[in-house]
Amino acid sequence: MAKLFLLLGGNLGDKRAVFEKALKLVESMVGSIVKYSSVYETEPWGFESDDLFWNQAVIVETDLDPQAVLLQTQLIEKKLGRVRHSGQYSSRLIDLDLLFYDDQIIKNDELEIPHPRIAERRFVLQPLVEISPEFIHPTFNKTIAQLLNACPDRLIVKKLS
Repeated sequence: MAKLFLLLGGNLGDKRAVFEKALKLVESMVGSIVKYSSVYETEPWGFESDDLFWNQAVIVETDLDPQAVLLQTQLIEKKLGRVRHSGQYSSRLIDLDLLFYDDQIIKNDELEIPHPRIAERRFVLQPLVEISPEFIHPTFNKTIAQLLNACPDRLIVKKLS
């Protein structure tokens, strides 16, 4: 069993319902969710939008290889109504980002693990530090907590109750 870290994000529609459906589909199509962060409300990163995002990190135990996980998460996004816009950040119903797969380093045309912009994004690090502060980023050799402390991103990331 591999330990997979996923980040859910979205800022359109009924976010609570979309996240609930996404988590159920992850459980049925990818593997068992063994840890959940709180849900965080965050400002858009990299573009302007009036709609705030929700983000949540989860740890999944999976038998799937990274490429199969990518295919399954893209299928989940499509099932939930995600429409991809090439090469630009935009509002979306749901986004499932593969952050880490054990301590593997993977880089090919379709997939890069660890996710290349983890250290720049407070909306990723804040939920991650809640569920695994001591996890060591395999290329930076720093813990998630250390990366959060050094993160240059100053956008607001607020835990929802």
